[in-house]
Amino acid sequence: MATVLQSDLETVMSAIGREARAAARTLAHTPTSIKDRALCAGAESLRRSVDAILEANAADMAAAQQRGLAGAMLDRLALDAKRVEAMAKGLETIADQPDPVGEEMARWQRPNGLDIARVRVPLGVIGIIYESRPNVTADAGALCLKAGNAAILRCGSESFNSSHAILEALQAGLKQEGLPLGAIQLVPTIDRQAVGLMLTMAEAIDVIIPRGGRSLIERVQRESRVPVLAHLDGLCHVYLDKAADPKKAREITLNAKMRRTGICGAAETLLVDHSVAADVLPGIIDDLTEAGCELRGDEAVAALDARVQSATEEDWTTEYLDAILSIKLVDGLDQAIDHVNSFGSHHTDSIVTEDRAAAERFLAEVDSAIVMHNASTQFADGGEFGMGAEIGISTGRLHARGPVGAEQLTSFNYRVRGSGQTRPT
Repeated sequence: MATVLQSDLETVMSAIGREARAAARTLAHTPTSIKDRALCAGAESLRRSVDAILEANAADMAAAQQRGLAGAMLDRLALDAKRVEAMAKGLETIADQPDPVGEEMARWQRPNGLDIARVRVPLGVIGIIYESRPNVTADAGALCLKAGNAAILRCGSESFNSSHAILEALQAGLKQEGLPLGAIQLVPTIDRQAVGLMLTMAEAIDVIIPRGGRSLIERVQRESRVPVLAHLDGLCHVYLDKAADPKKAREITLNAKMRRTGICGAAETLLVDHSVAADVLPGIIDDLTEAGCELRGDEAVAALDARVQSATEEDWTTEYLDAILSIKLVDGLDQAIDHVNSFGSHHTDSIVTEDRAAAERFLAEVDSAIVMHNASTQFADGGEFGMGAEIGISTGRLHARGPVGAEQLTSFNYRVRGSGQTRPT
């Protein structure tokens, strides 16, 4: 799809908004079976279109490499047949999930006979602004459809060609089931003015979900006239407690950092109880160094191994999204919890310990959207939570927190049934 001239952009965005609003009215009452068939048809279309999708992605990758995009960002952008198949399976998994729309959350009767029910309803039109990950096109579009919402997607310039190829597959599924193509739309330009317009389209968009770097999130939160559901940095921690199993400590730390360094669930800081550092750290340092990870430690950690560089204060607040890990020794659980709550981004944090009481304190007192015990932070993913996929990990406290799946893309209303009751004067 060709880019749009700046002079036409307001007209184009207004038309996209109108189509999305009309589609949202249809989707709010679309039977579950039709939505699910459209998702499954979209999955099959992704599989049939794999060559076209990979060709589009190759063009994006070549442009990104020419621009000098960092390795972690290139990993986020890259697609192969396996990742396309994962997108297709994600759509099918979402189709298999219960439909949240119409779910009765609670019901009660008043003494006067009024019957009151709280029922899930779609949010309406959701605008998703994201950067380099083209799979967000499939995940976000599918989750919005499942929850009865229309989606206006604005991808980053890095994934422009890939995202459009994926959109075509999703819209083929919509068309097959007679659903409006306005249910899932992609802004047809890389012009950044489109983001500014989306943030002011309060009459057309009900919620904005930004998914990207700090500069994008901060801009959206600063400028938006539409409610925002956001996540900031994924500054995730792994804490090795004094009762940590050494084998689990090594395996979890290596996986949490190095499985994929460019995702928001990648660990960025390792905290180690001072009393066990001499026993557990040497093997962990060996593992990480062998895997190509740069290590930055406090004075005590740097003294243990010459391969560890000296950390600065900035390291404790940096989301590297790269093969870099900061390491700090702490004196016990209290200090570990304090560090996570003070320096973390409230995304995902994990404790490794065989002490159940310590684990429960960590789970209860760490103020993060996802808190784990004896598990890698890389499980911070809607698919791994059984949601099929997620639009992002919300680190805020309002409306939704943690993985944002189909259920989190709904609101509710109250349905009151009476038999002629009037309120006394």
